[in-house]
Amino acid sequence: MSFMSGREHGSKPGSGGAASAQAEARDRKERLRRLALETIDITKDPYFMRNHLGTYECKLCLTLHTNEGNYLAHTQGKRHQQNLAKRAALELKEKETAPAVVRKVTVKKSPKLGRPGYKVTKQFNPENKQRSLLFQLDFPEIEANVRPRHRIMSSFEQRIEPADRKYQYIVFAALPYETIAFKIPNLELEKERDNGGYFWHWNPDIKQYCVQIMFKPGAKLPSHDLTFQPRTNMPRMAVPPPPPPGTLPSVPPPPPPQAFGQGSMARAPPPPPPSHPPPPPPSHPPPPPPSHPPPPPPSHPPPPPPSHP
Repeated sequence: MSFMSGREHGSKPGSGGAASAQAEARDRKERLRRLALETIDITKDPYFMRNHLGTYECKLCLTLHTNEGNYLAHTQGKRHQQNLAKRAALELKEKETAPAVVRKVTVKKSPKLGRPGYKVTKQFNPENKQRSLLFQLDFPEIEANVRPRHRIMSSFEQRIEPADRKYQYIVFAALPYETIAFKIPNLELEKERDNGGYFWHWNPDIKQYCVQIMFKPGAKLPSHDLTFQPRTNMPRMAVPPPPPPGTLPSVPPPPPPQAFGQGSMARAPPPPPPSHPPPPPPSHPPPPPPSHPPPPPPSHPPPPPPSHP
């Protein structure tokens, strides 16, 4: 292209002409590549991968690149940026729909010191005839910032003894002591603490835990029984009376004969059962006499044995 032709295209004197769109895109990619090499650490890119052929791949866009600069220029392009936005939107949606992570509670394991010392006092109020129990437990080696706890447990919740609906348990627990329980009658308890019937108190000075439970006045054991009780309102079926002794029960008549086809002979009915009982078996007769008599004894005596001189 001559100087005059360059002037005709609008270029300045001394220039090589106006750059085309391809040249501008190439120059822009080169500038982005240089900028990316200076500011971006390619080793921290999760989508950058070098294959066994010595070329570079983008795991997000599934593209192949000849060098690192080409890959960095690709990361600044429109396609890579759109795929990054899609991936971020997908991860955000999965995070919103994912179930909440259940936090695992770690149980602190500490050596047990054995059973705590305890004292149980039976109490009776003669004014309202109300009975109560007072539990006093000593925890001298209890851990710091730990308070004893207790609760009422049904007989069907424990697996140490066979379940018995007549009893319930009051359980005490405090680390590092063993958990202990007391077996008490399964009576209705006072649940209100205001009237002084049911209360608990922890004394940190002497490290003693007191619990008092009161049974309601007139409370009785539950009378539930698991044994079978026959129902008396069920209708009874009529049962015929037994036959008198010495007689046989009546036998129903035999069914009528049935024919097996046209022109065939009808089957004869079975013989009726005997109306009288069979005769008793005969007793064993004596054995008959032999038909031949035994031989008579010899008439001549046997000869004497020979004598030896």
